[in-house]
Amino acid sequence: MVFTSVPYLPESFALSSLLPLVDRKTYPINQYPDGQWDYYRFYLTHFDQTVTDFDADVPASLSVIYRCGDPKTVGKVYPSALATRNGGWFGAAHRAPSMAADPALWPADDFYALMEAFRVTGFRPGNSWYLNDAANVAYARSAADGGRLQQPVLFVNGDFDGICDITRTHLGDPMRKACVNLTVSSLASGHWLPLERKAELVHSIRAWLRAKNL
Repeated sequence: MVFTSVPYLPESFALSSLLPLVDRKTYPINQYPDGQWDYYRFYLTHFDQTVTDFDADVPASLSVIYRCGDPKTVGKVYPSALATRNGGWFGAAHRAPSMAADPALWPADDFYALMEAFRVTGFRPGNSWYLNDAANVAYARSAADGGRLQQPVLFVNGDFDGICDITRTHLGDPMRKACVNLTVSSLASGHWLPLERKAELVHSIRAWLRAKNL
């Protein structure tokens, strides 16, 4: 099994599972109670506004969301921690600033296909996933052996992923405990590693398969 960007959490990827793992050196609890997951909290408390803000300009929203990682952000407060403080991802504007899609992530035809898909559905279906914590936790707790994975597992981490990096935080601790045969590798990438490091990710997976004789 291969995980990229988002580590395996046997109790499910839910706010209750994530908050105990926040790096409190970067995010003091009195200033950032939800750490980098503040945007998650904002979705729960201001869901309709979040959807409306994203839907206001679909191409701009997708362009803002999907950007290459920046090594200069390592160790600093990530924008996702400021959603509540700013009144949403885009603040008082309530719409994404206009910018071109990041060509390092999206060939033009692929971005067009992505944009057209979101024009049909809007952001409500995807964002609704964040409202499903109770069901996700219940489902995770029904897993055999407490969600422990016996098979070989590879996790590919983004070196400067401001949300899910496991090398400078405790976010990977549950995965390390739950995976009997775990390998961790890293690539110079932000959160969207499968898009940002397409060829390198394939190489990492192939190298791991060879090393494991799989």
